[in-house]
This record gives sequence, structure tokens and C-alpha cells, in this order.
Amino acid sequence: MSQEKPETGAGGLCPAAPFDETAREAVYAAIHTRRDVRDQFLPTPLPDDLVRRLLEAAHAAPSVGFMQPWSFILIRDEKTRARAVEAFSRANDEAAAQFADERQALYRSLKLQGIAKAPLSIVVTSDPDRAGPVVLGRTHNPRMDVYSTVCAVQNLWLAARAEGVGVGWVSIFHDCDVRALLNIPERIEIVAWLCLGYVEELYDAPELAVKGWRQRLSLDDLICAESWREPGA
Repeated sequence: MSQEKPETGAGGLCPAAPFDETAREAVYAAIHTRRDVRDQFLPTPLPDDLVRRLLEAAHAAPSVGFMQPWSFILIRDEKTRARAVEAFSRANDEAAAQFADERQALYRSLKLQGIAKAPLSIVVTSDPDRAGPVVLGRTHNPRMDVYSTVCAVQNLWLAARAEGVGVGWVSIFHDCDVRALLNIPERIEIVAWLCLGYVEELYDAPELAVKGWRQRLSLDDLICAESWREPGA
């Protein structure tokens, strides 16, 4: 009895040859020119087919035990975004108060208005129950579902860079505010609120480095051989 040929990509092995030079450089270019966009978004809506490509890139991320714990809440409604801005603003004032003197002034000078300006927000969540109570690879580290979801965020971010789309990760909010706003169950973890939109320009270095908040650490200080050591030791 003959067997049907499996669909392409459905099984089996394929060559693991390196990309050609052009493709390889494009991958590294996306990695090294990716930026966290805070205020430079244009109001132009993102086409549905482009958004779909970004979500497919996110959904292609690796996940421990192939649990695929992520979900994506797409937010375009102005009223929802306005309520999110209110929640962010309250948390942002609380955050600013934790810094002193010049540091607080610098913090307040940073424009963090992505939710208000970006035409699309995507809230990425993680479901710890997606693959059942016992998950291959999560038996000894229950956080592997969240780590896997962060891989989906990074995939989306790099794909967006390749598409000329800016992304900003908003983390300054109270979990309960976003949970109530979007009707997210308690068992579901909120991993990221992402703002997406076209941008005309990007900083040639991370914005927080350009504006003097913090500089990139030396990679050499962060590489350990055989055992842990303090960075720079």
C-alpha cells in the first residue's frame, strides 16, 4: 500500500547549509539595526497582509516542548488605546518618582508615547496550560513557557525591522490594569505590550545610549569560560 508524500515542511530533514552572503548579511543587519521605538511612529495603518507576516514570524519561534504558549491580542480601537495610555501614564509617574534629581529629569525627557501614536498595538500573552500540566523541557523550570514567548516577541521584532516597521515594547503599567482592560484571565501571563507602526527614521544606536541613559556593556566582560565570574572581573 503506497503512502502519500508528506507536505513540504511537514517532516523529514532538509539541508542545513549556511545562507548565502547576501541573505546572511540581511539577518545580521536586522539584528544590529533593530531599535525600540518610542515616539517616531507614523499614523499610517499597517496592511493586514504585513501584520499577518509578522505574526507568522512570531508563531515560528522556538518553544520548549513545542508548547507554543503565545497568543496575540491586536488593538487598533482608539478608545482602548486611550484607556491604555491612562494606565501607562499613572504607572509612568510612579516610575519617574523612583529616580532622583537629574536622573528623574532625564527620565521625564524621554518620550514614551508609543501607545498613543502607533496605529497598532499587539499584546503578547503566555498560557502556562497550553500544552497540559506536564511539558517536555518544563518539568524542572516552570518559567520556560514565558521564555518561549519572549522568543516569539524577538521574532516579530526582527521581521518588523526587515519590513520597515518600528516596534516599541511598553513595560510600564500595572498588570491588573491591562488585564482588566483586555479581559485577560488570571492564569494567563502578560508578556509584552508592543506598539507597531511605520517610521521614517531610526536611531543609529539604541536611543537610551544616544540620550545618555545607559551605554552598551562590553561583550568581552560578559563572556565566561567554564564557570561564572562577575562581569569585568
